[in-house]
Amino acid sequence: MIAAIETVPLQSFDGPLAAELFLVARILFGGVLAFTGVNHFLDLEGMAGYAEMKGIPAPTASVALSGVVLVAGGLGVVLGVFPALAAGALAAFLLVATPTMHDFWAVPEDQQQSEMTSFLKNVGLLGASLTLVALGALEWPYAVGLGLF
Repeated sequence: MIAAIETVPLQSFDGPLAAELFLVARILFGGVLAFTGVNHFLDLEGMAGYAEMKGIPAPTASVALSGVVLVAGGLGVVLGVFPALAAGALAAFLLVATPTMHDFWAVPEDQQQSEMTSFLKNVGLLGASLTLVALGALEWPYAVGLGLF
């Protein structure tokens, strides 16, 4: 007979320093992604050229739109403003951008390691964003408190 695995739903962040660590994690995760989004605007022409090389349609508009998603999603996670929506937008961006922009399997051998590193970094960020989506229904400590739930 297989033993049943029961889950206890997470109700709050009441462990020792849990709220503070969660805030630090949000700042690190969301802050890095928001900063990356700002870079989309600071180097719009260069990033659009790279996106065009990768076959992205409307590369300038695509880079600008992805910059908006990264800045808004990153700040939403940091501030706890519509956190499930912010994390979900980041997850959607990463789900699309990772295989299209970092297709290590389709580049020359001298570029494969760099593209694979970027691909795997984005996969890790995708995992973190999905975790935040799952936690989006909870009341986040040190958050503005605007949300869908």
